[in-house]
Amino acid sequence: MTKDPITLEIIQNSLQSAADEMFAAMKKTAMSSIIYEVLDMGTGITDARGEIACSGAGIPAFVGVLDKAVTVIVDKFSGPDAVEPGDVFVTNDPYYGGVTHLNDIVVVMPVFADERIIAWTANIAHNSDVGGMAPGSLTGEATEIFQEGLRLPAVKMISRGEPIPPVMEIIKVNSRMPEVLEGDVWAAIASVRIGTARLAEIAGKYGTATFEQAMTAFMDYGERVSRSALATLPRGTFSLSEEQDDGQAFNVAITIGDGEFLVDLRDNPDQAKGPVNTSRDSVMVAAQMIFKSLTDPHSPCNAGSFRPIRLETREGSVFHAREPAPVGFYYEIDLRAYDLMWRCLARHMPERLAAGHFASVCGTFIGGIHPDTGRQYTIIEPQLGGWGGREGRDGNSAMFSAFHGETFNCPAEVNEARNGLHVDQMALNLEPGGEGRFIGGRGIVMDYRVRADDGFLTVGYTRSKFPAWGLDGGNEGSPNYVEFIPRQGERRRFAFVSGLKTQRDDVIRVVTGNGGGFGDPRTRDPDLVRRDVRSGLISAERAHEVYGVSVDPAD
Repeated sequence: MTKDPITLEIIQNSLQSAADEMFAAMKKTAMSSIIYEVLDMGTGITDARGEIACSGAGIPAFVGVLDKAVTVIVDKFSGPDAVEPGDVFVTNDPYYGGVTHLNDIVVVMPVFADERIIAWTANIAHNSDVGGMAPGSLTGEATEIFQEGLRLPAVKMISRGEPIPPVMEIIKVNSRMPEVLEGDVWAAIASVRIGTARLAEIAGKYGTATFEQAMTAFMDYGERVSRSALATLPRGTFSLSEEQDDGQAFNVAITIGDGEFLVDLRDNPDQAKGPVNTSRDSVMVAAQMIFKSLTDPHSPCNAGSFRPIRLETREGSVFHAREPAPVGFYYEIDLRAYDLMWRCLARHMPERLAAGHFASVCGTFIGGIHPDTGRQYTIIEPQLGGWGGREGRDGNSAMFSAFHGETFNCPAEVNEARNGLHVDQMALNLEPGGEGRFIGGRGIVMDYRVRADDGFLTVGYTRSKFPAWGLDGGNEGSPNYVEFIPRQGERRRFAFVSGLKTQRDDVIRVVTGNGGGFGDPRTRDPDLVRRDVRSGLISAERAHEVYGVSVDPAD
């Protein structure tokens, strides 16, 4: 043990370095472009009880998943010798520690020192196909989780450093892309093994007691920072009811009191028959994300950061699904919860929260048989969109949703080389929407042209009927949708479609929304309006109509 704060800080930064190294190892060794290019993954370190100590880069929503998965494994394998050095565990089931959906496989490994567990390393990543009724394992037609793929209910896959062959064989035989899935799982195993080795080195260098003290001290510090920032927020109960694309109303009430941030989601619809449900743990991640944004957005998060949060849900509702409800498109429901909380508080804290963004992962799944290799391919592509304007600044264009965070779009060259299609265009969305004193950022228009017959398209977009909301008099943004342009036949527009058949030279046009505007458009700086016209972001006619500014495009 030590009272030296510098030593404790060095240990904490060493934990962060280990989490980052885990992330780099996964990125460099994974086989799927959704992992090594998009970075649809996350890494983290927890203490012996499963509380998050630090995390690597990647998707913010995944950071809050890992501790919940580890906690389930800690509880399940609590007997004598149930966990030994070299063991590795795996789960993907939201009803058994997986939190999200079956494509997201969580791999977890204990860290031993002085013959006891002192920490856990964990990794999560989206895998291209884990079985189920549809290629890519996602379909809007699922009515129970059994149709969405192989379920791994927190099981041991490596014992004392040696693989348990039947586990990997079961995983592989359930996938349409077994070699890719096996490679991605082994990349995750390599990631947690590297993290475990690094943590053992840190504990050996500074002593186990000091190592554990550092984690506890940093969590306590995270709590102090959060509570201090919470005290600066406006007090009261704030509520919002919002109609969704399907006609249902989602409701939230947030109470900010002394030392507590209470999110009440009990008054919401029953769980859906289709895969637009999510787990309570996953909604807790959404609450953690909005809380962190409001209190301490710039420092690393840990379990202490979230201690002031209290979440209330109703089991059997869309935000707290009961087994065996399907959850394939959970991420859209999480985003609805997150955006609902954001919108509820934004009008009371406009200095902290911008107008609404396109608020959809816009997950696009295109697959079939590769015309060059004859192998099954499945693209899993989250899309970029526009963010809302805020006081003093226009919104960002072509960014991932708040759920997806610091990830990347897949380069056209990789898509064309690995998958059976061409990328014909990627441009900014110039549809009207998002006008304000500070405008919403632009979404994108992306054209995929299919190269082979007998392919498929599956998408699940929200904010297709009700675009991103404006703030303080700003205009709402524009919708998210897919336009299917077949080589022969009429164009069709979708927000949700599953297993739509595609043929060679069909075009799949993705259109993501512009963010909401901030402030009355008539108060926008005329020089900025003229700049927007000259750059082609808005027509001269629209500028005059919305902003009251006359612009000669020839100037």
